[in-house]
Amino acid sequence: MKSLGDEMRVVSRARQISAPPARAALADAATPRLFWSGDGEETVIGSGAAVTLTAGGEDRFGDVRAAADRLFAEGDVHAGTEAARPRLFGGFTFHDEHDTDEEPWGAFPSAQFVLPRRQVTYTDDAAWLTVNGVGPDATAELVSDELDATAAKLGNLPTPETMRASSVVERERTTTKEAWRASVTDATDRIAAGELRKVVLAVALRARLDGPLAAHEVTARLADTYPDCYRFLFEPTGDAELTPAFIGATPERLATLRGRTLATGALAGTTGRGDTPAEDEWLADELRRDEKNVHEHDIVVDAIRDQLSPFAASISTGERDVRRLATVQHLETPITATLSDDEHVLTLVEALHPTPAVGGLPPDRALATIRDTESFDRGWYAAPVGWFDAAGHGSFAVAIRSAVTAGDTATLFAGVGIVEDSDPDAEWDEVQLKYRPMLDELE
Repeated sequence: MKSLGDEMRVVSRARQISAPPARAALADAATPRLFWSGDGEETVIGSGAAVTLTAGGEDRFGDVRAAADRLFAEGDVHAGTEAARPRLFGGFTFHDEHDTDEEPWGAFPSAQFVLPRRQVTYTDDAAWLTVNGVGPDATAELVSDELDATAAKLGNLPTPETMRASSVVERERTTTKEAWRASVTDATDRIAAGELRKVVLAVALRARLDGPLAAHEVTARLADTYPDCYRFLFEPTGDAELTPAFIGATPERLATLRGRTLATGALAGTTGRGDTPAEDEWLADELRRDEKNVHEHDIVVDAIRDQLSPFAASISTGERDVRRLATVQHLETPITATLSDDEHVLTLVEALHPTPAVGGLPPDRALATIRDTESFDRGWYAAPVGWFDAAGHGSFAVAIRSAVTAGDTATLFAGVGIVEDSDPDAEWDEVQLKYRPMLDELE
């Protein structure tokens, strides 16, 4: 596995193949594995690493971009179709500073992006296999030979065995309900005093299962249950025995850039789902009228517009509506910007992270409050995850509704926005609701 300091030159070849079942391709993939799929995007399964880019600290966004520019500068790329082009997949930590000694994030750098050795891409009407080689030993002949051999193998994949259903046998909260009440009260006091407008506080839940957890199986189930969310799996290392995995199904887009058109949105304000269609609609109507949730949502919309304004020739805000998911409903407003100049998607990701939907306002004070209050390291939770290509186009989501898995343990994360009239007990209930997507799939 090559890193930033090695000589890098990409050789990439691709061809159309008969589509192997995605679940089988993911089960067959070598570590580090990746899975990425979003509403309206191709589904990509990555196997192994041709190269891994890592960075840390305040400059991690720019350092990753600079390393990628060097990687793609003199590439020998024949993709055959845009969907099969080489892409770097990965993510960043929520905070600039990251403690790699703190579990469960010890194996996750502050920034890491992988160019898969082998990449299977599913479009609406076809499947493509891409093989990437990097460095002085990567030749067109060797990459083409590997492409042929891998295509033949994928055409004969066995149906993966159904994994034994697991059960959660123990749950441990990192924050007690009493400590949560104190944290929310402290935050609302700061808001009332004018120190903050909003802050998002999160908690973690450690779940132990009755046997080893297969991260790729949980990812496949998430892909089936949440087809309109961004579903992802990232493994930070190639150690098949020890590697953890970061998995999730997030409804929140951070940035999708193509040309000079940027799509993003505000997702803030939450309620549950009803047991009947009538109750479901009643809850949605209550959410639309709820002053606390509407206020929280509007703060996010205004802040995103402000964050984009230095880059945009124009910004369009769509109509606020209710986004229904399997276990919750959210207020959502789509936002589109036409950029003044060509920009790299990582530049915009850095400008938008963290949105007030996962951080707060003012940003610096909100982040300091989060650091002072939360009893765990967020790691990649609520941070940008996604992909970008040689042109600087790409797609990133906010990694909520997520968990880190390792062995028989999964650590889940959930957060809520605190504003002046937030009630600690009501916010606690909302956090428990947000655990459900991951807990349901674990079991």
